[in-house]
Amino acid sequence: MNADRDELVRLLQAYAGEAERLSQVFAERHALHATDLAALLAVMQADRAGDPLTPGRLGRHLGLSSGATTAVVDRLERADHVRRARDDRDRRRVTLHFGAAADQVASAFFGPLGSRMEALLAGYDAAELAAARRFLGDATEMVRDYRQAVTGDPP
Repeated sequence: MNADRDELVRLLQAYAGEAERLSQVFAERHALHATDLAALLAVMQADRAGDPLTPGRLGRHLGLSSGATTAVVDRLERADHVRRARDDRDRRRVTLHFGAAADQVASAFFGPLGSRMEALLAGYDAAELAAARRFLGDATEMVRDYRQAVTGDPP
């Protein structure tokens, strides 16, 4: 690797570390175990993408047994961070959605970060943003593929 590429990798590692530390602060402030936070984030991302998780998919995503997944979902549901809903097309299927409490605490905690991100992004032109989007998308896909190869998880 050349120096520019080495520096980019170092910056990505630093960003990942800071994002992880910020997630830990959020979890501590809201009395969430690390697994609960990971579950909540997965549920929120899937729900916002229009592809809500089932408990089974959540468990596979987190690498948890069925019983452990049920315990996590139960804790999050009691705190109104997650709610279960019957699928409209198949009433036997249960999907997970983020609850009102999750939306409120996430907005209060991460809203100011979103404003700062908007201000940061305003300093980049369309070509720079397109390159960054392409790079981050490709890097995320590459890391996901590697994780799946290492763990044997299905895509």
